[in-house]
Amino acid sequence: MRASLIQLSVDDPDSADERRRRAASLVRARAGDDLVVLPELWAAGAWAYDRWGQDAEGIDGPTAEAMSAAALEAGVWLHAGSIVERDTDGTLYNTALLFDRSGELRGLYRKIHRYGFDTGEATLMGGGDAIVTVPTELGVIGLAICYDLRFPELFRGLLDAGAELIAIPAAWPAARLTHWQLLTRTRALEEQVFLLACCATGTHGGMRQNGHSVAVDPWGTVLGEAGTAEETLTVDLDMGQVALMRSELPVLRDRVLAIEAPRRR
Repeated sequence: MRASLIQLSVDDPDSADERRRRAASLVRARAGDDLVVLPELWAAGAWAYDRWGQDAEGIDGPTAEAMSAAALEAGVWLHAGSIVERDTDGTLYNTALLFDRSGELRGLYRKIHRYGFDTGEATLMGGGDAIVTVPTELGVIGLAICYDLRFPELFRGLLDAGAELIAIPAAWPAARLTHWQLLTRTRALEEQVFLLACCATGTHGGMRQNGHSVAVDPWGTVLGEAGTAEETLTVDLDMGQVALMRSELPVLRDRVLAIEAPRRR
């Protein structure tokens, strides 16, 4: 399969409508690919806390509408990154959307781990409570978002739910590039999956975003890594490597699911 990570530049002067038009054009240009992935909160801006209420939308809102049409026109599976979703009760969520080749919404994941340490996302958004995987003709795709990378138990849950490839939109801070590079390789290696992590670039809300979108195979090998400018990273994946890795190095078979903590004396 062929996958492309569209590393959008999300900068303060851009409007959400301008970003939607540019993203849709870039997706349409990937006709012939199998899977396309976009960054986290690229339409609203991941660091524009003061605008989230204004730019929030439903899962049938303008971003979903534009991305559904782009997926259909390109004939690709499209992980449309994530949106600021407003639920019917008014709660905001950081929500990832996965569309199939016909433009149908096939996967919806509300970010479980909210970043901010008592500010921003951690206080303004609700947290998801469900692990999400989507069966496709390409393999089983697991969904996670940015800060989730720091929580291995979520990825073990995605593995147990059948994930063979995990797609991660992000707006990771550039100051923690080394963490990004380490965690993306580690999550792919420990779960023996392909991992596609698409990070925004540009400066938004005073935060320089990381770029360095990356594709990692089940052996922890980096298949391709973007730089810091807006670009599209395209890689070819042999999904048979997942089963091969798990048979040649069957570490997952040796898991001990429950270890009792030692008693204090």
